[in-house]
Amino acid sequence: MDAWTEAHTDELVAVRRHLHAHPELGFAEHETTAFIEHQLRAAGLAPQRLPGGTGVVCDVGRGSPVVVLRADIDALPLADLKDVPYASVRDGMCHACGHDVHTTVVLGAARALAELGSLPGTVRVVFQPAEEQVPGGGLEVLRSGVLDGATRAFALHCDPSVPVGRVGLRTGSITAACDRIDLTLTGPGGHTARPQLTVDLVDALGRLITELPGLLSRQVDPRAGLSLVWGAVSSGVAANAIPQVGQLRGTLRVLDHESWASAEELVRSLVARVAAATGAQVDVEYVRGVPPVVNDPGCVAMLRAGAVEVVGGEGVELSPQSMGGEDFGWFAEALPIALARLGTHGGGAPLDLHRGTFDVDERAIGIGVRLLGRTALAALEADAEQGPPSTG
Repeated sequence: MDAWTEAHTDELVAVRRHLHAHPELGFAEHETTAFIEHQLRAAGLAPQRLPGGTGVVCDVGRGSPVVVLRADIDALPLADLKDVPYASVRDGMCHACGHDVHTTVVLGAARALAELGSLPGTVRVVFQPAEEQVPGGGLEVLRSGVLDGATRAFALHCDPSVPVGRVGLRTGSITAACDRIDLTLTGPGGHTARPQLTVDLVDALGRLITELPGLLSRQVDPRAGLSLVWGAVSSGVAANAIPQVGQLRGTLRVLDHESWASAEELVRSLVARVAAATGAQVDVEYVRGVPPVVNDPGCVAMLRAGAVEVVGGEGVELSPQSMGGEDFGWFAEALPIALARLGTHGGGAPLDLHRGTFDVDERAIGIGVRLLGRTALAALEADAEQGPPSTG
């Protein structure tokens, strides 16, 4: 793995820069998919498209056990603000979350493993579309059956707060579930001089804004890490007119899987309770987004062993929990998973995710290839000797 990565460093950087310059949005990654297929076929592999038309699955090796490496391939609807030769050539689209790096790493790992010769099983690489959408491509992968028969799945995510040459790991919840809540309030409207004769819709909105997060915090175990934050509110146009319609939008995030499963029912109940006191009619649109990514202890141990070999014990650190969503969590519905944080900060002020200025220290690519390649081999060997891990 090390020798292959060293010999192909410039090529891997070129792949990443090509992907960065040609971003595509979720479920529209047609050119990206074709590029991935070309890379895999050039390595003598036989990629197949996912049922939705974008995204790729490809097996390296044959037989059991089967271990999955996953990358996400979509970009964000953001303008690329960097002055670099590989800046996005597409207006309003940018790889501002590192998916170009994730894709390059898994491509590199697949190509390196293909050159190793006989493997003790199969490494199935999955290039997943639409991670940035809700619901996204992870759910589509789960429904497609691509994960059937596999024993474990691994992925990594760029972390601009971690220096290049370091890897962050964590057992248990490393990212949060993320759902979207849209509330539409209606009432008869009226004059602000006579609120007692109508439904004060702005007051009702205010009560939901302030009361609902607090009520949720008293209905759910604090250790679940539940957070409801509103992102948009709109109603009315005139200072002296009570409006007839108001809208409120936000996201609910939670680290605990059981609390996520019951969150929708609880939110609907509390919204109805708060709105009842105001007289407003409320329509609740609750969109289940992604589950939390809950890292399996055994899978994390394999990642840690690989990371120690690649970056040394001093290069492995405890990753903090993130309230961000990551639809790799859907894979855990089918098999044990683990997500690692790949340090990409090369100096200066960290370039945060989901900004048009985001970029990485490209030395992280080789580290990622070596990490996932070693981890996949270790998982194949362990599962071949001991049998697949229990999912109970």
